[in-house]
Amino acid sequence: MRLTGVLHEGRTWIAVRLGDGIAPVSPGDEFYADVAAGLAAARERSTADVIAVPGLAVPVPERAKVLCAGLNYVDHAKEAERPVSERPDVFARWASTLVPDGAEVPLPVNEPGLDWEGELAAIVAVDLRNATPAEVEAGLLGFTCLNDLSARMHQRATPQWAIGKNADGSAPVGPDIVTPDELGDPYTLRLQTRVDGRIMQDGTTADMIFRIGEIGAYASETMTLRPGDVISTGTPPGIGSTRKPPVFLTGGERVEVEIDGIGVLVTRIAASYDGATTPKAGA
Repeated sequence: MRLTGVLHEGRTWIAVRLGDGIAPVSPGDEFYADVAAGLAAARERSTADVIAVPGLAVPVPERAKVLCAGLNYVDHAKEAERPVSERPDVFARWASTLVPDGAEVPLPVNEPGLDWEGELAAIVAVDLRNATPAEVEAGLLGFTCLNDLSARMHQRATPQWAIGKNADGSAPVGPDIVTPDELGDPYTLRLQTRVDGRIMQDGTTADMIFRIGEIGAYASETMTLRPGDVISTGTPPGIGSTRKPPVFLTGGERVEVEIDGIGVLVTRIAASYDGATTPKAGA
């Protein structure tokens, strides 16, 4: 099953893709309040329920926690000249930085551009507290693409990453959440990031250091993971800031993150920062 977020009746709904069509299932908050019921309702939708939607929306609730694993590929740690951690190196994003497929993302001020980080992300379906890796893996709604766009000058200005990792609209997510039964093994997927068609990252999720279950289990030792929370698994090598000379995303460029079995997440970079706190959504 392939789920997505859509704008419907003035709010965000979770919808199911049926061929080339989209059928709304339920408002996002209601879906994540009872994921099992939401999935059952999605299975009952048919082509008769397909509607024209005005645009895509972020497919997780506004209160979602977004946990990102840093330096989770050995070769990425090497290019960043950082040691590999003995435990998942988890940092937080605000859910407000999430934007849907097709969004136009503004450039932060005092940055030469944004850096790309294509990642596989997982969406939690059940409450998880002090969970085992197996319990985390069994408690996932599905998988999606995430681009952990980074404001490197702000990220590296201090030991804390929060400012550089939470620029407006800097976490595009989508296009779909693909359920485990449809996707299959999430650790055999090719992941590619392209900028205006040029391949920048070309890796495989088989090279992760810590798998989703390990990342989620570690986080759940101190916090309860809830339905709709996001676990993003880090990026393979090929980021722009470690190139010689560095390369960054600038105004007018199009960046794509493609993961086997999930699809292509498309983001456009705005020509300049206009002070808007809400990036333009995609259609």
